[in-house]
Amino acid sequence: MLQTERLKADDAGIARAAGILRHGGLVAFPTETVYGLGADATDPQAVARIYAAKERPSFNPLIAHLDSFESAKAQGVFDETARRLAEAFWPGPLTLVVPVAPGCTISDLARAGLDSVGLRVPAHPLAHALLQKTGRPVAAPSANRSGRVSPTDAGHVLGDLDGRIDAVLDGGVSQVGVESTIVACLGGSPRLLRPGGVPREAIEALIGMKLEGGPEGGKSPLAPGMLASHYAPRARVRLNATEIGQDEAALLFGSAALPGIETARTSLNLSNNGDLVEAAAHLFSFLRQLDASGAATIAVSPIPETGLGEAINDRLRRAAAER
Repeated sequence: MLQTERLKADDAGIARAAGILRHGGLVAFPTETVYGLGADATDPQAVARIYAAKERPSFNPLIAHLDSFESAKAQGVFDETARRLAEAFWPGPLTLVVPVAPGCTISDLARAGLDSVGLRVPAHPLAHALLQKTGRPVAAPSANRSGRVSPTDAGHVLGDLDGRIDAVLDGGVSQVGVESTIVACLGGSPRLLRPGGVPREAIEALIGMKLEGGPEGGKSPLAPGMLASHYAPRARVRLNATEIGQDEAALLFGSAALPGIETARTSLNLSNNGDLVEAAAHLFSFLRQLDASGAATIAVSPIPETGLGEAINDRLRRAAAER
């Protein structure tokens, strides 16, 4: 079990928290509303540790927090509407879902395999200082175990996550409010994905048009707080494979060799030593690589339903669903 540090909101505490994040650790920190559980969004294994610590049942896309609009523009493509919203409401409780930029460094796992990314520049001064010191996008859902009440002070965080995360940056009681508003700017009319801290009316007044309502039924959700999204490969996905068919692509787990592997078109192993955190970190990128092989079927070896295995299997079942 980790020894969770309680860091003071001073230069030394911020420097220590930033160092932990840059080395793949988890740090809870205050935002305008509640404490977030931060990890380096560019490091898929660090992001996987968020899901493990929270016992989150599925890999929903996570909002990446940045220190400035300039930093955000390196990660996402902002059309005119997105640019005006960012300039008007950042820093603040607005998340913009935009297409990924060609040089986007935010991991597939943080984006849940999507070609869009949720970005926010928070207004809390301690969050801003931490992001600036870290120098990388920080993925940060609420710092609590999944399904529990969101934390508004460092004590709440420790009550849920003591021994499961590296540190909490203690900024006192955070200003309790609604979550960030989420707006998707993905071509066409902007869409309100989640109401929150920036009112719909203020956004519509700025852009001079009505926001479309919530997400369309049946579409892959694009942001946290919505139904689970998934990356669906072109290839058929065959789960719990105990042997590999000729010319299938194989997604393996663990050291056991499956019969027929020598006839596979290609194969990748999520984790040779059965590490579920490592497996989660590789999941989306490996699915994409196997799909790019042109195989008609991706055969997936069994993965245990314990720990992060539950979330990995949830994603794989969605990828295998009829469509």
